[in-house]
Amino acid sequence: MNLLRRFSKFILCAASVLLIVSCSRSHANRIVVGSKNFTESFILAEIFAQQLEARTSLTVERRFYLAGTYICQQAILSGRIDLYPEYTGTALTTILKQRPENNEHEVYDEVKSEYERRFHLTLGPPLGFNDTFAMEIRGDEARRLKLKTISQASAFTPQWRIGVGYEFMERPDGYRGLVATYDLRFDGPPHIMDLGLLARALEARQIDIAAGNTTDGLIPAMDLFVLEDDKHYFPPYEAVAVMREETLREHSEVSTTLAALAGKISAKEMQRLNYAVDGQHRDVKEVAHEFLKNHGLIP
Repeated sequence: MNLLRRFSKFILCAASVLLIVSCSRSHANRIVVGSKNFTESFILAEIFAQQLEARTSLTVERRFYLAGTYICQQAILSGRIDLYPEYTGTALTTILKQRPENNEHEVYDEVKSEYERRFHLTLGPPLGFNDTFAMEIRGDEARRLKLKTISQASAFTPQWRIGVGYEFMERPDGYRGLVATYDLRFDGPPHIMDLGLLARALEARQIDIAAGNTTDGLIPAMDLFVLEDDKHYFPPYEAVAVMREETLREHSEVSTTLAALAGKISAKEMQRLNYAVDGQHRDVKEVAHEFLKNHGLIP
């Protein structure tokens, strides 16, 4: 009986230790970089990770493929990740639930202020490009119909099938607001698919218009055409790093190291990086390393 009592006591002690460990921060001595589940997010997260590995003594863990915005937000709030790439317009509308605004500086300041106040998160400086939503059609169709804007395309959309990503259907800056702003009608409900499949679905004529992104590397490669958002429906989507304030208090070098990336990635360069992965099927780590090396950011 004494042996049983001692064994029970040991089990209780062991369980208590495990509970304390599990409740403490699980990655106190390393930085965890997250990403969403599309090419551009992988590339930016890998650039963050390699920059930190090259310029600090921290161990960097990667937790990529975290689905969409909501999952990444929950992961960073719970401490499962320390930082990830995000877009100011997405943060403003999807997380903060605020109306879209068109001034990029005001959007950045509002998101940074509210993230710090509500979530104890902060933003790094803009990376240099605005990856807004792009209403894409096939280039031959744009030339044949002489289309340049979404307003002009509205006359033809009743005969078109539209493809969108999963989040686009739910976001306040997404499908419902778009069709209301431009009075759009389509041939059936939207085809909902992964963002990485939209361009190929357009090329294969499975859809006729897609809610893609302006930095999509397959736009020039597949002769796609981006219709001008002539009513300025979409807000600015400047790419930034979202970071936990607790992480920065413990490791101030994270903020200064990532700040070196400010303004370094143009929209054209981001499109080229995306094409290297999506079009040329190159490894993300290799593409990120090449970018950092070419810009003198790593040895």
